[in-house]
Amino acid sequence: MIGLRYTFSRRKGKRDGFVSFISGMSMASIALGVMALIIVLSVMNGFQKEVRDKMLSVLSHAEVVSLGLPMKDWQKTAETLEKNNPEIVGVAPFVRGQGLLSSGRNVKGVQISGIDPEREKSVSDVAQAMTAGSLSDLKSGEFKIVIGTDLARQLGVVPGDQITVMIPQGQFTPAGTMPRMRQFTVAGVFNSGHYEFDSAMSFINLEDAEKLFRTSAPNGLRIKLEDMQEAPAVAAKLNGTMPSGLIAMDWSRQNRTWFAAVQVEKRMMSIILFLIVLVGAFGLVSSLVMTVNAKRSDIAILRTQGATRQSIMKIFMVQGAFIGCMGVLIGVGAGLLIACNVGAIVGFIEHLFGVQFLPKEIYFISSMPSDPRASDIVPIAIFSFVLALAATVYPSWRAANIEPAEALRYE
Repeated sequence: MIGLRYTFSRRKGKRDGFVSFISGMSMASIALGVMALIIVLSVMNGFQKEVRDKMLSVLSHAEVVSLGLPMKDWQKTAETLEKNNPEIVGVAPFVRGQGLLSSGRNVKGVQISGIDPEREKSVSDVAQAMTAGSLSDLKSGEFKIVIGTDLARQLGVVPGDQITVMIPQGQFTPAGTMPRMRQFTVAGVFNSGHYEFDSAMSFINLEDAEKLFRTSAPNGLRIKLEDMQEAPAVAAKLNGTMPSGLIAMDWSRQNRTWFAAVQVEKRMMSIILFLIVLVGAFGLVSSLVMTVNAKRSDIAILRTQGATRQSIMKIFMVQGAFIGCMGVLIGVGAGLLIACNVGAIVGFIEHLFGVQFLPKEIYFISSMPSDPRASDIVPIAIFSFVLALAATVYPSWRAANIEPAEALRYE
């Protein structure tokens, strides 16, 4: 009762008013730090999830790649994988290489993937991402190609147009070594929502790719799992059971650099923003020390009336705990409110000022995502409250050690 009564004093004394102001600033600082942490971590989680989902709409959860000769018996390998691993829901062959697409004056370097259109539907969402044409139009011998929306815009082509595909494996002619070229017809356009893929990825029929790259069989198998989070474990399991010459890689390993960079940024941002909470804790120490100095005579009177040192400590710890608890609750509430509506808030600001905070050429996405997670919010709230509670120990100990006779000497 005493601790809560004096947390925010309503007396008109200048000293009491100033102490209350410091207490309010401490609470606001803790709330601001908690709110900023929740918002930033939610946005980074959303960004990571959004980009990961867009990646995996085109990429496979895992791949089995041949390190040497092409996989001539890929059908048997695919059947064995599906039979011995119930977590695998789809397997499809591929031939992959680099090339140049040319349309008049426009030239663009791309990744060319040869796929089986029907099997591909079981391992990726490219078929659902088609905005023009169909993946089934990639028929053997017709030399058709499916490209991303941004790539189509850069080349200035639409379905039905002709483009030239050039690959670095050259062929010898009387004039010297020339790059291998072939005319393809644009059969369709896909939009994965990931700028890097939509501007640098293309698909052709598997048999056409084998002819283009002059290989007798696929380079590997694309695999889709029931749970993409199990991809690292499944890849490790496959590497322990497959014959030599084959290696399994999961999506987290193939994009390890990007995901590692996001984790480092998330960790560093957490540390930096937690300094705001630390500032609030220091402010809480200052306000309690000032309260102790302002209430020396009151503390002395309580001691003469029988209050123990532990009781005096509890009074000031209650004050600090109340400030910390309120700051954390306000921060969590405000943080969740903003994090759940950050997309609409950013969109309104962009529309109001005519700016774009997330150019998709740089960030792969054009809207602000958010994914608040209890695994982030709960530790933030608990640690912030514990820090605020720890900040009350020294002022409370100092208050408990005030000697009544010394404090009341001049009263």
